Amino acid sequence: MAPDLQPVWQLMTAFQMSAAYKAAVELELFTKIAEGNKTTAQIAAATGAAERGIRILADTLTVVGLLTKTGNEYGLSDVAAFFLDKNGPAYIGSAVEFLMGPTQMRGFADLTNAVRQGGTTVTGDGSVDPESPMWVTFARAMAPLMFPAAEAIAANIGFPSDAKIKVLDIAAGHGIFGITVAKHFPNAEVYAVDWPNVLTVATENAEKFGVSDRHHLIPGSAFDVDFGDGYDVILDTNFLHHFDVSTCEKFMTKLAGALADGGKIMTLEFVPNDDRISPPAPALFPLVMLAATPAGDAYTYAELKAMCEKAGLTRNENIALSPMPQNLIVSMK
Repeated sequence: MAPDLQPVWQLMTAFQMSAAYKAAVELELFTKIAEGNKTTAQIAAATGAAERGIRILADTLTVVGLLTKTGNEYGLSDVAAFFLDKNGPAYIGSAVEFLMGPTQMRGFADLTNAVRQGGTTVTGDGSVDPESPMWVTFARAMAPLMFPAAEAIAANIGFPSDAKIKVLDIAAGHGIFGITVAKHFPNAEVYAVDWPNVLTVATENAEKFGVSDRHHLIPGSAFDVDFGDGYDVILDTNFLHHFDVSTCEKFMTKLAGALADGGKIMTLEFVPNDDRISPPAPALFPLVMLAATPAGDAYTYAELKAMCEKAGLTRNENIALSPMPQNLIVSMK
């Protein structure tokens, strides 16, 4: 008896389900259903789409578990109601703008050649290109996904809530990590580092969350700008995985030099186990870096710890942020 073909079939057709999800987000289909539009005709009118198109799309999303269907009426699954209603507090639909954006898709479209040469074949507007507009898209699209990790980082800082702390936010992007620390620590002063075009988004968010008077900008490349020193907390979030080990070691040395006595570097990363095939989310992340960067990777804790120790950060703690797919490495001199 032949083995089950289904796993291979699912891999070959997975892009179709991703496209269906993206279309639903762009049409705000989940939001329109949450607002009370249940039938094909109602949803079509609310989204401005054809009834045939809505019927086929909604049935597809029912098959994959994002919608429910009773008679001729559709509803939201618990997951869709929580994460995909644009009017809800946990909406993450905007992430498709980055995760399924043209730069990301180009990298995967030529993955075979990326495997052959050991890194991305995409040039221009890539993930490590100076002042890439891709990072503005990232900052606007991905912020909602970052709130849980930002809260976890703030909860693990370990300083009294009224402490006067100086915070450096590396590759701040949307600014949510530094902003969240500022919300929890009313005497914190946050210094956000990123390209000037990206920092406009961080500034918008700092104003939105009422911390703009304590949110300062350091525009430019994190590798080149002068951070200053005396930082009690350095937020090194989702940055190291874009680069090779040697580059990461040099950068961690730069961060260590900016750290005050008793200060902490909070590194947020996808951290696979030593076997590199578990847990699933961190273990699969290196493929993203292969498609998107020349030499990036997801590093094990042993590898991250070695980078930190080479930079003079000898006290390191690995904190799993379950159910989130990332770990927090807290490092001190």
